[in-house]
Amino acid sequence: MKIVFTGGGSGGHFFPIIAVAQEIDALVTERKLLRPQMYYFGPKPFDELALIELSIEHYYSSAGKIRNYPSIWNYIDMVKTLWGGILALIKLFFIYPDVVFSKGGYASFPTVLAARLLRIPVVVHESDAVLGRTNAWTAKFARSVAISYPELAESIPHDRVAHTGNPIRKELFHPEKEGAFEYLNLEPDVPVILVLGGSQGAQAINNTILDALAELLPKFQVLHQVGEQNIEEIEKRIRVVLEDNQYKTRYHPFGIFGALALRMAYGASGLVISRAGSGGIFETAAAGLPSIIIPIPRDVSRDQSTNAFTYARTGAAIVVQQNNLTPHLLSSEVERLFANPEEMKKMSENAKAFARPDAARTIAEELINIGIEHEE
Repeated sequence: MKIVFTGGGSGGHFFPIIAVAQEIDALVTERKLLRPQMYYFGPKPFDELALIELSIEHYYSSAGKIRNYPSIWNYIDMVKTLWGGILALIKLFFIYPDVVFSKGGYASFPTVLAARLLRIPVVVHESDAVLGRTNAWTAKFARSVAISYPELAESIPHDRVAHTGNPIRKELFHPEKEGAFEYLNLEPDVPVILVLGGSQGAQAINNTILDALAELLPKFQVLHQVGEQNIEEIEKRIRVVLEDNQYKTRYHPFGIFGALALRMAYGASGLVISRAGSGGIFETAAAGLPSIIIPIPRDVSRDQSTNAFTYARTGAAIVVQQNNLTPHLLSSEVERLFANPEEMKKMSENAKAFARPDAARTIAEELINIGIEHEE
């Protein structure tokens, strides 16, 4: 059996693929099946080591995105996508997988197009509460469509849609509390806030957090994922911002958390502040933590605003619009939540109820079943 994964290069697209591949490995062991050959078609992988650990072979796929405004780059990226489609067609023809699993994003388009032309079954997963462009097209012919938010089912034929939730790496359902404070060099009796701006970081959140540290650090410790491309700048700025602050050791910036560090961070933290990418929302829900969600403004990303308010309606989070975000407002919301442990407890319970721990396994089962059927 051969399975091809495809999707964008961000953590939000990449890590659900890893979660599904983990479950495929578990299922073939349980069912005593031959382990399938697995391939990843996409840009530079977000975590190459994760592919190596699962013996997933990487094939580079060229693709460009279409912008919502006039730009010469639209024409250049159209050529990149066309070339990527031709290469994907050739590579898929020689591999000829039994099924293709697409996480969407512009980087998946060449591979999905090639699979369509070669009549290879496609399973697609949509992380957000709104169908992305590529997934909206793929859903028209996909064998199965998995969705994270049930409201999305109304726009997809019901005989092919399944509400699975978002696949999350299984280790993140078990935050590591034992030794977390020592591992992250935290003070044992001071509450911890975890700030996640997405895999690339978030400039607006980064700036607001730095400006809010004077108010936050006397009462809280801050674990802050700033994005790998931002870590050097943040470290330089923080030396100035916190130069004379007696609590400066309570601020801990990271470029990006590795798997173990993220488990430790979730285990140590009492509250998460994050963007509204579905990967981050579902990981926070899996950890059972209350959160403050700051979506990218709607005129930039309608997906994140829809994700944020859909999740907030469960009672697991509160939403702060970026246009209203100030250091004092953020600090005040953090203090208000920690001053209301009953509200925090209820938010935590709602977060756990929202998480779908079986999402990756449900999709893995579908891929294996289609693969077995296709082999026959």
